[in-house]
Amino acid sequence: MRKKAVAILILYTGLLIYWMFFGFSRVQTEDYMYNLIPLSTLKLYIENFSHFPLETWLINLAGNIGVFIPFGVLLPLCFQKLWVIRDFLKVFLVGIFILELCQLSFRVGSFDVDDILLNTVGALTGFLLLRIFYIIKMHISK
Repeated sequence: MRKKAVAILILYTGLLIYWMFFGFSRVQTEDYMYNLIPLSTLKLYIENFSHFPLETWLINLAGNIGVFIPFGVLLPLCFQKLWVIRDFLKVFLVGIFILELCQLSFRVGSFDVDDILLNTVGALTGFLLLRIFYIIKMHISK
């Protein structure tokens, strides 16, 4: 099971890197784009709901959560130590912070603290679903 999870994690990470740096018609910009104010991007989307097409909402809000759910499942399956939520969060936050910094450095996309928050919600959702699955599985097998 672990070998399959590692293979899926590697493939999914590659896919995610593609999405973050090349997908969605990303192009390199001249300016460094960033948001360091927590919840300001989310507030912008909520306050200007009717000004954004549904696709923008789905990609920026639901996408930033949903795309990271698999990491909440795969990381603990691949690395036993990451079954502890504190350790899981440390590793995930370092990884997502590095990815966001790379986007800023290469000027592809932006460094957005709100993306980090949404990505973390997604990863924690996957983590909690995995834990619930294992609790149910243990309860059924008794």
